[in-house]
Formats: sequence, structure tokens, C-alpha cells
Amino acid sequence: MTHLSVEMLAADAAEPITSAGHAQLGIAVLAGIAVIVLLITKFKLHAFLSLIIGSLVLGAVAGAPLDKAITSFSTGLGTTVAGTGVLIALGAVLGKLLADSGGADRIVDTILAKSGRRAMPWAMVLIAGIVGLPIFFEVGIVLLIPVVLLVAKRGNFSLMRIGIPALAGLSVMHGLIPPHPGPLVAIDAVGANLGITLALGVVVAIPTAIIAGPLFSRYAARWVDIRPPEKMLHASGETSDPQAERASDELAKRPGFGITVATVLLPVVMMLAKALVDIVVDNPEHMVQRVFDVVGSPLIALLTAVIVAMFTLGRAAGFTRGRIASTVEKSLAPIAGVLLIVGAGGGFKQTLVDAGVGQMILDVSKGWHLSTLLLAWLIAVAIRLATGSATVATISAAGLVAPLAAEMSTTHGALLVLAIGSGSLFFSHVNDAGFWLVKEYFGMDVGQTLKTWSVMETLISVVGIVCVLLLSLVL
Repeated sequence: MTHLSVEMLAADAAEPITSAGHAQLGIAVLAGIAVIVLLITKFKLHAFLSLIIGSLVLGAVAGAPLDKAITSFSTGLGTTVAGTGVLIALGAVLGKLLADSGGADRIVDTILAKSGRRAMPWAMVLIAGIVGLPIFFEVGIVLLIPVVLLVAKRGNFSLMRIGIPALAGLSVMHGLIPPHPGPLVAIDAVGANLGITLALGVVVAIPTAIIAGPLFSRYAARWVDIRPPEKMLHASGETSDPQAERASDELAKRPGFGITVATVLLPVVMMLAKALVDIVVDNPEHMVQRVFDVVGSPLIALLTAVIVAMFTLGRAAGFTRGRIASTVEKSLAPIAGVLLIVGAGGGFKQTLVDAGVGQMILDVSKGWHLSTLLLAWLIAVAIRLATGSATVATISAAGLVAPLAAEMSTTHGALLVLAIGSGSLFFSHVNDAGFWLVKEYFGMDVGQTLKTWSVMETLISVVGIVCVLLLSLVL
């Protein structure tokens, strides 16, 4: 993974493309974010285009020459895509192989078969955590909704009792755990250690998912006691993909539970092994550490998992070479929009940095008696509420607070990423596509969605930052 070093960020901030004062830079930031918010929410413009326009507005209001603002945006876009684009693509391929081979179904069926009625909400958050590790939130919802609806129907559960734990598991993974786009971009922006961020992310994710999932679902089920909508039950059993239909018919060829879980967790184990060796050996010239620096790099870890998955998932499900090639090809098309938004967000972030906004925040915050981690969370919360996008909130907040990471320890740099990720999940509402996705799938009205999904997202955000602040006291 290509990292923007702290030295590079500091150098950029030290030689800004403008000579504007703090007040003008502050107005420029507000103007840029306001333009992005208005274009996304009121004019329904795609986030990719909105971020480009917002970046140019920010540069113009800050007094930067247009050519320099364009250069800053282009540089940020290229650096972000170079650092995270390949990883997002590899994650998409792994997720598609997991889904099409029946591996995701195998995980779901096995865990449900071993769970009693009282343990079902806990089983759902476990399923969502495992399945959601390598795949995007939206894909995870599509995979798990049929399971959620069928379990609620057959077990006579309130839909919220089963659905909220599944949504919590997916959302926590999406916001806090690499290789999801938001955490990867934040790690890149602040120069954090990926392995340590991953390890601490798991520590934060477990209690967060438990509180916002199985525990909160008890109250959500009382507030909104609904049953699975019949139209979605019928729809969940249908598919327009003939290959997917054939795969679902060949249940005997589905990969085994153990090998499926091992394949999904392989890149995580490889990256955690590198983090452990870095701590134990702590010598960049040592042969063992040099080997694990390669083995545990995100690119090699995910590439290895994809190649292994072609055999343990694809071939185990009876896929031919042509079918595997087709699956890989189909996995890449849907992520084009994600890559463009992430790249444009990186361009916006670099425009912030080059305009001197990061240094401005560094200067202004010196007089504040506010934790850097809490400041990062609050910035991410504000942008999340305004834009509705967790990814945009993560990228923008990471760009704003990146200079503050210069004097942080390795562990606190990782906690900074998790603080930003937690803030990016705060109170999903009507300007968030995920809000409408959940509303439609679960057959709720806007008020019911606010009382369940929106409150759950807020719980994840608040519990997440509390866990991060507690870890900062002991690490």
C-alpha cells in the first residue's frame, strides 16, 4: 500500500498553495463542504462530481490559483486510488467468489444450525461480522437480507430482533475494519500502521457490535414490532442470474464451512502476523521482519486470499476456469463508482492539505483542551450528518486532522483512524443511501427506520469513540 508519509503531509502543510489567513481558510472549508452537501442532497448530483466541484470551490475561496487547485486535486485522486484502489478491487473479487460459490450460504447455514432460539440474535451478528469482513456494506445487505427474513419468518421473531444484529455487524465492519474503503483511506491519510489499526479495530468492533446489535435489538423490537414483508420474502427467493441459480442448486458442491472461514480470515491473519512481528522483532533490517513486511502487506495478503479462494471456493463449488474468470470480471464493474468517489474524496482531502487547512487546525487546536481523538470524531460526525456518506466523512475528516497525527505514537495513530471511522457512522438519516436501502428491504416507514436503523448507527458511533478513548488511556 502506498502511504502518504507524515513528513510529506507536514511539508505540504508548511508550503500551502495559498497565503490566506485562518479566517479565510475556515470560510473556504465551510464553503467547499457546503457545496458538496448541497450538490449531493438538494441537486442529487453524484458524489464524484460533487467532490470535484467542492474541491475547486474550496481552492477558489481560499485564494489559490485555479491551476494549483486542479493539480492538488489530481495529485490527491491519483495517490488515493494508487494506495487503495487495488485493495478495494481485490476485496470485491474475494467477496464475489464468497457469494457466488455458496461459501457465504455455508457460513450462514452452519452457524444457524448450531444456534438455539435465544442465541439467534448473537448468531446473526457473528454471521454478519464474518461475511462482512471482505465485502462492501451494500453487498452484505443483499447477501444477508434473505437469511434475515427467512429466520424471522420461520422462528416467528420480530424482524428487528434478527435484522438489527445483522446490520450492526455489517456496519461496524464497514466503518472500522480494513480492507473496507473508509478505514483504508484514513490509514493512508494519517500514515497509520495498518496491522495495528486492524488489531485495535477488532478490539473496538466486538463490544460495539454487541451493544448496538443483540443488546439494542431487544429495545428496537419493542419500539418497532414488525414482521418480514411478504413481497420481500418472495423477492429474496428469486434471482435473475442463471449462473447464481445453478450455483444455489448445487448445494452439495458448496465449499465446506472450515475452509470458507479460513479463506475469509486469511488476509486478516497475514496482516496481523506482520503487526505482531513488527512489535516483537522491532528491527526493520531483520530478515524475519523483512519477510513479514512483504507477506503481511495488504496487497500481498488480499492477492493471496483471492488466489486461494479461486481453489478453496471456486473450484470446490465446481466452477470451471471460465466461470471463475467470469466471476472476477463481474466483481469489478460494480466498484467503479466506489473507486471514483474514494479517489475524488482523496482529491478533496489533498486540496484541504495543500491549502494549509490541516496546519490551520493544528494551530487553532493548540489552545483547545480537547482530545485529538474526540476532535477527529466530532469533525467526522459533522460531515456525516451533512453529506450522509460515511466514506466522504472519513476521507474529509482524515484530511483535516492528518497533521495532528505527526506527533502521535503508532497506537494512537491507529486510534485516530478508528475515531474517524466511528464518527463517520453517526446517525444515518434521509440523505444516506443506506437509510433508504434498509427502509425498503425491511418494509418500514421513515419514522420506524429512524427509531431503529438511525439509532443503531448512532450507538455504534458513540460506543466506538468511547472504546477508542478508553484504549487511549491504557496504550
